[in-house]
Amino acid sequence: MSDPARARPAANGFKGSLTEIALVVLIGAAIGAAFEAARPGPATAANPDPAAAQLAEPSSVYDLPPIVTNLAAPQDTWIRLEGSIVFDPMVLPHPEAAAAQIGDDTLAYLRTLTLKQLEGTVGLENLRQDLDERAATRTGGKTREFVIRTLVVQ
Repeated sequence: MSDPARARPAANGFKGSLTEIALVVLIGAAIGAAFEAARPGPATAANPDPAAAQLAEPSSVYDLPPIVTNLAAPQDTWIRLEGSIVFDPMVLPHPEAAAAQIGDDTLAYLRTLTLKQLEGTVGLENLRQDLDERAATRTGGKTREFVIRTLVVQ
């Protein structure tokens, strides 16, 4: 006679947890690598630092509400993205309306992605560039950058 508790698989809620942790670590490493690759070289008198020139211009950051949706494939895979937009307050004095449009557009865009498209540093960089371009399009070029603060795929 077999024990019924042994016949059933354990339902402890850890299904796929190692894969999820590995994916989060890889995404974090990809973000770090992307920021390191985008870092400008040392500034000289003949070659001023473009980042320093951007910092001289006034800019503000507006946090978008978190976006949670499922991916196009596999459909049981969910993505949570927290992002911000960087903008000049003189050009975009009220970012709330623009942020709402960008958030809606980002949600619609994330629903079209597949897990394969998000893999690796190239996938993450493509996502960042796409979101940056879409934010600029939605605001008529009034945003400087879309910043991905957190990205979790589960």
